Amino acid sequence: MGTRNFIAAASFAMVMTVSSPSEARTPFTNDTASRTQTLALLETLNADLLSHPSATLTLERWCGDHGLALEAKIVAHRVKGEDKPLPDNARQALGISADEPVHYRRVQLACGELVLSEADNWYVPSRLTFEMNHVLDTTDQPFGKVVQPLHFRRQTISAELLWSPLPKGWEMDAPLPAAAKGALIIPHEVLRHRAILYTGANQPFSLVVETYTADVLAFGRR
Repeated sequence: MGTRNFIAAASFAMVMTVSSPSEARTPFTNDTASRTQTLALLETLNADLLSHPSATLTLERWCGDHGLALEAKIVAHRVKGEDKPLPDNARQALGISADEPVHYRRVQLACGELVLSEADNWYVPSRLTFEMNHVLDTTDQPFGKVVQPLHFRRQTISAELLWSPLPKGWEMDAPLPAAAKGALIIPHEVLRHRAILYTGANQPFSLVVETYTADVLAFGRR
C-alpha cells in the first residue's frame, strides 16, 4: 500500500473510532502514522464543534469520550483584569449602535486539570436577562451554559486550523515530514473558531473567539 493510501486508510479508521471511550495510548510520535492520527482527531473535533451550537457542551462530550478527566465536566476559569476592544466590524455584525454597551469576558475552559480552550467573548448585556448578566458578572460559569435558555444558535465566521501535522498538499504528493525519534511536538494553539451567537428569535448577542489548545489531544500522551 502506498504511503498516501495508508494515510487515507488510517485517517478513516481514526475518525470511525474517535468517539469511543479512551483507552491507554502511547504518546504521539514523530512519524507518518502518528501525524495522520493527530490530523484525523483535530478534523473530527473541528467538525463536531461546527455542528453544535455550544462549544462548552461539545468539549464536555469530547472530554468524556476520551477520558481526559475523572469527571467529564467543563469548568470556566475567568481571566480577570483583562479587556480587549471590540474587533473591527463587530458592532455591525451584532446589529448594535456605536454607543450600545458591550461587555468583555475571557475564560479558560478546563476539563479536570487540562485547559482545552481559551475564549474571548464580547456580548450585549441588554439582550440577556438580568439573571444571566448577574451570573456572568459574579461567577466563572461557562457562557454557553448560562445563556442556554435563549435557545441560541451559532453562526461560524471562520474555523482555522492553526497547526497541521501534515503539510498543505500532502494528498497531492507534497513532501511528507521525515520521521524522527521522540514525541511529536504539538504547539499550544491548534484550532481557532470565530462565531456570532443568535437568540432563538434570531437576534445576535455575542461574538466569540475560541482558541483550542494541544490539551484536546492530551489522551495521546498517556
